[in-house]
Amino acid sequence: VEATAVSPNTTPTLSHTGLPTNNCLRPHEDAESDWSPAHDAAFGGRVLALQRLIAQGVCVNLNTLDRVSPLHAACAGGHAPCAKLLLENGANQVNSSTVDGHTALTEACARGHVTCVSLLLLHGAAPRGTGPSGSPIHQAAAKGHPECVESLVRSGVDVDQHVDALGSPLQVACVNQQLSTVQKLLQLGANANGSVRGESPLHVAARLSSPELVSVLLDHGADRLLVNPEGKRPLDLTPPDSRARRLLGEAGCAV
Repeated sequence: VEATAVSPNTTPTLSHTGLPTNNCLRPHEDAESDWSPAHDAAFGGRVLALQRLIAQGVCVNLNTLDRVSPLHAACAGGHAPCAKLLLENGANQVNSSTVDGHTALTEACARGHVTCVSLLLLHGAAPRGTGPSGSPIHQAAAKGHPECVESLVRSGVDVDQHVDALGSPLQVACVNQQLSTVQKLLQLGANANGSVRGESPLHVAARLSSPELVSVLLDHGADRLLVNPEGKRPLDLTPPDSRARRLLGEAGCAV
């Protein structure tokens, strides 16, 4: 898969995760793409081609109009050998952001490329990202990549890192019904009762009528009696006769 840049004036779109999507890394079809041969080689994982370009003097820090570097491209494609080659040959943009606010680490986390995540962290990548829209741990949580979440937390990222309008990684993982990531976050010590706009993860699970999410949250201390700004408990948000409602009832809520 190859990719293209879009106009720097393009407004980032929102995915179903609630996080901005990276419009800078779309499959390209037009001949006006400002991706260089180094971008293409990095994104495609062509290490030998990238080596030849570097030997010919190609700049490894060349950005597109949307501020996408070859390092971004390599990490978006999940090609750690290409990323390593770029870093060893002067790539100094480990914490630079695209116009969508994504660092190379954000790209790797959003796609579950844990080898690239580890490599970038070893080379000084900012574990928290450089802005709310590019929070690596929130991207990993939204897309369901528990290995990336664990790597970030082990490197010092707050498992409950808060982003306005999104809340914590646990909240984001619940919204996107990423059960394995929810389990990993809770195992790593995430607060099961944190809230965003007054709603706890258990409220989210109840609204989604997800018995799996309800069960794992209750097992990790989620408070079934918390009320949201509408005065509703999680139980009040579940459909009648649903498994989620039964689980909450069995946990002690009056049905």
